[in-house]
Amino acid sequence: MTGKTLLTRASAILNQSGIRNGGLLHENSGTFLVRQDTPTAVFSTVYKPMLCLILQGTKEIGSNDKSLTAHAGQSLIVSHILPVVSRIIEAGPEQPYVALVFPLDLSLLRSLASEVVPSFSDQSSDPFSICLCDTDDALEGTMQRYFDQCETQQTRQFIAPITKREIHMRLLLSPHAQILRKLLWHESTASRVFQATENIQSNLADKIIVGELAQSAGMSSSAFFERFKAVTGTSPLQYQKDLRLLRARGELQASNAKISDIAFGVGYESSAQFSREFSRKFGRTPRQDRALEA
Repeated sequence: MTGKTLLTRASAILNQSGIRNGGLLHENSGTFLVRQDTPTAVFSTVYKPMLCLILQGTKEIGSNDKSLTAHAGQSLIVSHILPVVSRIIEAGPEQPYVALVFPLDLSLLRSLASEVVPSFSDQSSDPFSICLCDTDDALEGTMQRYFDQCETQQTRQFIAPITKREIHMRLLLSPHAQILRKLLWHESTASRVFQATENIQSNLADKIIVGELAQSAGMSSSAFFERFKAVTGTSPLQYQKDLRLLRARGELQASNAKISDIAFGVGYESSAQFSREFSRKFGRTPRQDRALEA
């Protein structure tokens, strides 16, 4: 079911902000609203743990080896920090693509998990860390109440946090919540891969030694490689490379630092290699990309 009420509210907020195409951080609710009235080219970005409700239109999302198509009335649950590629494939001036992104609080999920996590097999479902499902009516209604409560200071301060907790609990109770329950169970493959991704993110400029990551995860190198790829949709080395390039691109657009300094700062030993890999991923050299965004 497409969230007409949420669609109307999200569209009104975007209209009020003057944004016809693009994204907006809605500070009162802490959510991110997106609207686009034309299909887009492929775009590279980093997804963080989140719930994304597709309110109108259609979007393709994926990694190097995995792709999903999300339609209006569906939701994405993302459990790990992932470098992804995406494109909006269904959007128009009369019916633009509109999505609502609700960041997930992993600490809150963990505090709730012990009360709701049933026994399950770690191999019982697709291990990929993006789950696509139909939007649950009850969850949609809870999200609507959350927006209502975020409109005034008192309800935002005292009632909205309770509803935010309810949203997280509903996700854990959902039949589509295996992806989150696995992440929160500390002995699961998803949890151990999550720790490995955190290690890579925290030491992005360092050279990856897969054997050391595997040892920390309590796996053989071959098992770790296979399970890392199943969860993230990419290999450890490609995961690091994508994060390095995306972080470098962010710094190119946000600062006037030398391109070579940015390249070295994310772990490249050669600015020429950085430029080649940047161009291969984004279709422009670092210098051209910076000039385009200026």
